[in-house]
Amino acid sequence: MEHSAAVWDYKTAVEMTKDWNGIDHVVLRSPQGASLRVSMHGGQVTSWRNEQGEELLFTSSKAIFKPPKAVRGGIPVCFPQFGNCGLLEQHGFARNKIWTVDDNPPPLPLTDSQGKSFIDLLLKPIEEDVKGWPHSFELRLRVCLAINGDPSLISRVRNINGKPFSFSFAYHTYLSVSDISEVRIEGLETLDYLDNLCQRERFTEQGDAITFESEVDRIYLSSPNVIAVLDHERKRTFVIRKEGLPDVVVWNPWEKKSRAMVDFGDEEYKQMVCVNGALIEKPITLKPGEEWTGRLDLSVVRSTFCSDHLDFQTRGL
Repeated sequence: MEHSAAVWDYKTAVEMTKDWNGIDHVVLRSPQGASLRVSMHGGQVTSWRNEQGEELLFTSSKAIFKPPKAVRGGIPVCFPQFGNCGLLEQHGFARNKIWTVDDNPPPLPLTDSQGKSFIDLLLKPIEEDVKGWPHSFELRLRVCLAINGDPSLISRVRNINGKPFSFSFAYHTYLSVSDISEVRIEGLETLDYLDNLCQRERFTEQGDAITFESEVDRIYLSSPNVIAVLDHERKRTFVIRKEGLPDVVVWNPWEKKSRAMVDFGDEEYKQMVCVNGALIEKPITLKPGEEWTGRLDLSVVRSTFCSDHLDFQTRGL
């Protein structure tokens, strides 16, 4: 169903493929066997597998893999807005567009490519985009897979317009979990959040961790750069590290909303949670020629139910 041509270097592999809709994909592999799959549809990471071949990201069994519908799962790139406001579609247009490989990206620090497999992608506005958001920009995305199997995403937005513009941004990260009732998120305690289930009313987190018993849709503000998502049943902790993304969105649709979504299984809310590095409360404004950078790094460590023993400093996170 796919055809491919592999291109190898001395440590890593970058494989170009097409899916059943003829949409280009890139598969990045580590020497130990971990992999990332990136679709040109949305510049979206659609799969992250560890060395044992286990899928670490959630994608709905009912996801639609054909533009202009966004893919339900993986890591959609939300730009130039997150949410549903104005003339743009929900979460902006970037996740619905066909991106291209960036053959001539501006340089990034050597550490963002050395010893890693990576791909540089580019999105520029088309006439349809300008009608709803009349600005000229370049959105670049570097997707990396480190030797140890950890992915990183680095986005850069440049204003090539004649006037300033403002935008919001999010990496809408769908994590695969054993059972949402066995999941807790640590690192967001005592923070203020905007509750999307209450017209974005502002509250303060009272719990020592976030757990799930019903629908959750919150934007945590001015968050730390390291967040832990603990999966008790699998004794696995996702560690999310971010830069340039001060907010964190936590979302699980629960039963009622799951049944209302055509591209989401009725019971699939039990196997996923979205924890998004985001820039929402205070949108970025870029003057002509200015550039913004946002970064997301993911890793997985073995854990017990409590992450008190997780020392992010000694782990180099």
